[in-house]
Amino acid sequence: MAEPGEGCAEPEVREPRLRDTPEDICFEATANAIALHPERPLLAAGDVDGDVYLYSYSCTEGENRQLWSSGHHLKSCRDVAFSQDGQRQGCARPDGGGGTAGNPHPQGPRHTLATGDDGGTLKLWDLRKGSAVLEARQHEEFISAMAVDAHGKILLSASGDGTLGVFNVRRRRFELLSEPQNGDLTSVVLLKRGKKVACGSSEGTIYLFNWDGFGAASDRFALRAESVDCMVPVTDSIVCVGSLDGVIRAVNVLPSRVLGCVGQHPAEPIERLALAPGGQLLASCAHDQKVKFWDVSALGTMVVDDYRKKKKKGGPLRALSAKAAASCQEFFADLRDEAKAAAGSDGDSSD
Repeated sequence: MAEPGEGCAEPEVREPRLRDTPEDICFEATANAIALHPERPLLAAGDVDGDVYLYSYSCTEGENRQLWSSGHHLKSCRDVAFSQDGQRQGCARPDGGGGTAGNPHPQGPRHTLATGDDGGTLKLWDLRKGSAVLEARQHEEFISAMAVDAHGKILLSASGDGTLGVFNVRRRRFELLSEPQNGDLTSVVLLKRGKKVACGSSEGTIYLFNWDGFGAASDRFALRAESVDCMVPVTDSIVCVGSLDGVIRAVNVLPSRVLGCVGQHPAEPIERLALAPGGQLLASCAHDQKVKFWDVSALGTMVVDDYRKKKKKGGPLRALSAKAAASCQEFFADLRDEAKAAAGSDGDSSD
């Protein structure tokens, strides 16, 4: 007779797997705005239904958790942001929630917030008073993105009218407007220790401005991409760029090179990118109703010299991580097939 317990082996408990990046976070509607906490592994997201969510994320399998969500609003959430100290979270909606419609950015002093709306109006808010201390309508189209210098003095705004706006936060006044560029300006970031400003455009071009020369672009770099819809700096020279084709590219600025593919939302336009504290993880959201995470740690050690190797036109981008290789393989295989088909048709016509 079997002793008690014999033949009744306890089920094996599998330890949670440690991943290179957190698992995808899926939403019921398209998430068109994300932000990462400046110190803790927290992600804020807003969707087209007007819901705002707060998640904790982890590289341990199954450890992503929804911590909080808001109720439905009348309009979509356009953007979300954490304050610089991480103590506050803000969002912007066309119905006036969180200020005016547009992009909330904790700029300058801790009590200051900047927003931009669809009509091109920029407002600077004093959170202690709950009112705007600066209101300026210098742009003729929507304000798509904003950035501030390290001293919290100068605020830059990118607009759908193709111009870059310059505002003095401390003196609370408008300074100047750049010459219009081709296409909408969709994003703006500071690089090269604040000496250069890079703006993405709907035409797939990155425009560069000198810090002391905002009137006209000093240089430009056209990507082989449909657009530059969003952009986030990873190092002092390297930015990650999201495009309509769903591919996230890593781009070095001056010398200007496309370094490779960070990841992809297959055939789904990228809405926003956000970098985690430490610069090891990049988060992205797109029209596939997912937030994905990508390992960008390799970008911190990359060095780009002025020598440029000649690349075969239509060739695939270098995958910058194992996950990126799996994600981007199919997309660039399709590109190669299209390039071969085009080459074949050209050859027939030349004969």
